[in-house]
Amino acid sequence: MGIWGSHLYSVQPEKLEELIQNSLRPYGECQKQIDDTVNAICAFLEETRQLPQVICVAKGGSYGRKTVLRGNSDGTIVIFVSDLERFQDQKKSQDEILSKIWQGLKTHQLTMKLEARMEIRKLHGRLIFQLSTKWQSITFEVLPAYNALGLSEKPSPQIYRELKRALDMTKALPGEFSVCFTELQQKFFHNRPRKLTDLILLVKYWYQQCQAKLKESPPLPKYALELLTVYAWEQGCGAENFDIVEGLRTVLGLIKQQEQLCVYWMVNYNFENETVRNILLSQLRSSRPVILDPADPTNNVGKDKACWQMLQQEAHIWLSCLSPNEPPGPSWNVLPAPLYATPGHLLDKFIKDFLQPDRNFLDQIATAVDIICRFLQKNCFPHSATRVQKTVKGGSTGKGTALKTGSDADLVVFPDSLKSYTSQKSERCSIIKEIRKQLEACQQEKKLEVKFEISKWKAPRVLSFSLKSRVLNERVDFDVLPAFNALGQLNSGSTPSPKVYAELIDLYKSSDAEGGEFSTCFTELQCNFVAFRPIKLKDLIRLVKHWYKQCERKLKQKGSLPPKYALELLTIYAWEQGSGAENFDTAEGFRTVLELVTKYQQLCVFWTVNYNFEDETVRNFLLTQIQRTRPVILDPADPTGDVGGGDRWCWHFLAKEATEWLSSFCFKDGTGYPVRSWKVPTVQTPGSCGCSHSEVIGSWIANARRNF
Repeated sequence: MGIWGSHLYSVQPEKLEELIQNSLRPYGECQKQIDDTVNAICAFLEETRQLPQVICVAKGGSYGRKTVLRGNSDGTIVIFVSDLERFQDQKKSQDEILSKIWQGLKTHQLTMKLEARMEIRKLHGRLIFQLSTKWQSITFEVLPAYNALGLSEKPSPQIYRELKRALDMTKALPGEFSVCFTELQQKFFHNRPRKLTDLILLVKYWYQQCQAKLKESPPLPKYALELLTVYAWEQGCGAENFDIVEGLRTVLGLIKQQEQLCVYWMVNYNFENETVRNILLSQLRSSRPVILDPADPTNNVGKDKACWQMLQQEAHIWLSCLSPNEPPGPSWNVLPAPLYATPGHLLDKFIKDFLQPDRNFLDQIATAVDIICRFLQKNCFPHSATRVQKTVKGGSTGKGTALKTGSDADLVVFPDSLKSYTSQKSERCSIIKEIRKQLEACQQEKKLEVKFEISKWKAPRVLSFSLKSRVLNERVDFDVLPAFNALGQLNSGSTPSPKVYAELIDLYKSSDAEGGEFSTCFTELQCNFVAFRPIKLKDLIRLVKHWYKQCERKLKQKGSLPPKYALELLTIYAWEQGSGAENFDTAEGFRTVLELVTKYQQLCVFWTVNYNFEDETVRNFLLTQIQRTRPVILDPADPTGDVGGGDRWCWHFLAKEATEWLSSFCFKDGTGYPVRSWKVPTVQTPGSCGCSHSEVIGSWIANARRNF
């Protein structure tokens, strides 16, 4: 039965939310009585004349973080006093301050008219009081502290420099002064979704059950599990409403990977200041697990290995109980360690362990694509003469650069009713509606189960839905895009006729068509450009995409970032110009790509594999394109598609992130020395692409001179 009592063990996964509501959340009335009592005590401590040195009072522990379990829980009352003027003053005897507080509380206990029953005791230099109601009891420790923040809401780097100096001077343990940052710890948990708090309560309750078996090992701070749960939610979900069982599986899965755990936040400190950066780098080099207090970078709350190893075993047992006699149920895709903390010589292992899709994923995609392709060929247009000429698998799965982040597939459909680029623009909406209608009909016949995503566009270019069937273990997300078959029947290794691009360019120049609007017509070329590259280059693309996704999560509120495709192309360009070898140093390649991102204002990148300077219409258009505002990164399949975009996207945000990342562990080798980058030019010229046409080169040089 594992280590927990039959109560938790016997709860079915679908009943866990009911357990939380009925057994884990504190009763509202009891919580109110304790809140009123705590507020009365804090008001007394701040206002009493017996303690003139009190600056302010903060609430910490589970109580301050609002993660109190029903029954028995913990809290701290942190009293910031003027007598403690520096971090190192925390090491002084605080017995006199605690005695005054104890005397004051004892004297005024009856006059304060407290809602909850209070018991105070002073034992071995500690002052503790317990508040109790009918169904709730919370034990508080009173802690005098140095007011490190003063009147500031956020700490300055100077505060952390002083913290490091104080730790060195007093030979205090790392994290020993974290009580000074109680307000930051409290703030980190406030305004989190109610359901995330419920997940924290469930994880803490599980740990409470585990402690019966962990008597011989020192207890793990509950704070560590709370932070790990927040990390799992932030990285894997971020939604206010989510499946509590998926969240639980994710946290338990991270506990199973405790030897790799490295978790930290940049909300109160970062790598910009040298002292703080050195503290962080030292922490990130230390043995796992590492879970850094978001308020105090010296405080690794996850460092007790013995306890983690015991929890690892119990996490495995409960995960088995959540899905008895079945494969593990769905969980969020969360890595146990951030890329930033991974040394350069371990990047290949990072990619293999965390980014490469497994065989099951690829089989799921292949099966799902086969299901949809057969549907499109046989069922899509039953009441018209329209037929699907071909379907092409696009996106990352078509290129062979998919990440291990769930099952997704892009399918481009080429119906014979689309006779031109303009007909694609005018008729794709009706085709999407027809495909949806037929999918719904199949669903009613119980052949397929589909769930459609509501488009925010009046005339959508894509049909997004998830698919489930008897032969799929989990849902697969699809994007289906109708397109004009501009390439016809393209033979392997052949290039399109210049006429194809001349027609596209004429339309682009004479209408309101956006650059790259018809790039779906060239999906085969886009995929072929990447699909036959060396496996290691595809892995480097995966790594860059993973980095991009982390930046996107951080920067999405600030502005529109350039498309991922731009970063994929930039990675290929870096490899072509700087290495070209099938086997290369991944850290060197990664560094080269990020350095190119920092030089975005100089970038001009294009290829001549599918179009070139031979045809006059294409030549003149290309010369115009490569003179546009930097960055310029032309789609090798579609010359109208500048995915660099000039000023269209916020490259400066991405460049700032890249600059910060260049000081990360990723660019240190196994001995700690910096990794070098490849020598790659930021500007492609017609001549560097092999063009010997003197008129072209002369025109390019003349235009370039006018721009400088």
